[in-house]
Amino acid sequence: MSSVGAADAAALADEKRRLRQLRMVVDLTCNVLMQGRLPRDEAEDLVAAARRRALELFPDKEDTYELILAPRFARLVREFASPKKEPVAPFRPHF
Repeated sequence: MSSVGAADAAALADEKRRLRQLRMVVDLTCNVLMQGRLPRDEAEDLVAAARRRALELFPDKEDTYELILAPRFARLVREFASPKKEPVAPFRPHF
């Protein structure tokens, strides 16, 4: 195998690895959103972390993220996240 062929094979293997990682991040994020019943702010933090990781893996694909994954995550947050937690006053018995 020539050095050009080896470089192409290495680049392809690296892209496949990054795609697997992205798939795992997206799947895990979706599953936690659907099953976690997270407060809205925590769900949004989780989505922001997934976005950061996706853009670390594919820095030049922000438009693709916004087109494909952002609407999916937004729908899941709307559907499954609980309303933002309000601070609860501590219980004080009245004696």
